[in-house]
Amino acid sequence: MEKGLGWDARPWGFWWELCRGKEYRVRRVTVDPGQRLSYQRHRFREERWIFVEGNGLVILEGKRMPVERGDYVSIPKGALHRVENTGKSPLVFIEVQIGERLDEEDIERIEDDYGRT
Repeated sequence: MEKGLGWDARPWGFWWELCRGKEYRVRRVTVDPGQRLSYQRHRFREERWIFVEGNGLVILEGKRMPVERGDYVSIPKGALHRVENTGKSPLVFIEVQIGERLDEEDIERIEDDYGRT
């Protein structure tokens, strides 16, 4: 297991990779107020999101779910999903990815506020 593998800035905030194994990855994700990730799906991985700070909204297969600290969401392979920060402070969650492919090429963006579809 490797630790502290780095971070990446995104138009909606940033993520920090905490650790990685052969078929898993753990990240701390921060979404800035008023921002949201693309509406997307993954073919080769599932994800678990555990919210630790802030307030937001998760859209999972068209279902809208408000989230706050202590909530968690399971995202199966192939499920359309998105998270949005609806609060005035950063929305932070721990993302656990599990699957055979964990790279950025396994993102199929359906809708994106930043022109990345």
